[in-house]
Amino acid sequence: MELSKRQQQIIEIVKGNGPITGENIANRLNLTRATLRPDLAILTMSGFLDARPRVGYFFTGKTGSELLAEKIRKYKVHEFQQVPIAIKESVSVYDAISTMFLEDVGTLFVVDDKSCLTGVLSRKDLLRASIGQPDLNLVPVHIIMTRMPNIAVCRRDDLLVDAAHMLITKEIDGMPVVKDTDAGLEIIGRITKTTMTKVLVELTKDRV
Repeated sequence: MELSKRQQQIIEIVKGNGPITGENIANRLNLTRATLRPDLAILTMSGFLDARPRVGYFFTGKTGSELLAEKIRKYKVHEFQQVPIAIKESVSVYDAISTMFLEDVGTLFVVDDKSCLTGVLSRKDLLRASIGQPDLNLVPVHIIMTRMPNIAVCRRDDLLVDAAHMLITKEIDGMPVVKDTDAGLEIIGRITKTTMTKVLVELTKDRV
């Protein structure tokens, strides 16, 4: 987050004089305690300062980038997962391509009759299947999809940064968020590279 000039002054005062009470900080800035209260609350909630009752404010010693990294590492998959787009194994490649464009996604998840994950289709898979194939209506997606166990998956309580790392190392655009059932892996969401872009946008909004 970007600090105001006054918030930067408060941090410098606490750095050099902590622990220090809010009243003493206000006196040094020639301001009232009430005027400083919102700034102190922001600095404490964002992690720059630590406050202890009847003692005062301490500087945590953490930089803005360190606090940002801590914040990112606390995010869970379920906080940012999106609605999954799934198709049946019997769907044709033509219909899969239509679904991908209509839903504006880069990855489709393939499920069986029990709605459990059996495969994944990427743009590359569909493009490869389209080359030299005169009638895409005759080719079911189960022939060209990537099958289990060669599918990267994550679960709702996984750390988002771990999911991002998997997207990068596996060189994929998206993966399903699943939960274990007696019938198999049920798809409950999706995490994509676009998800990670949205996280960056969220971080610029200074959510503290």
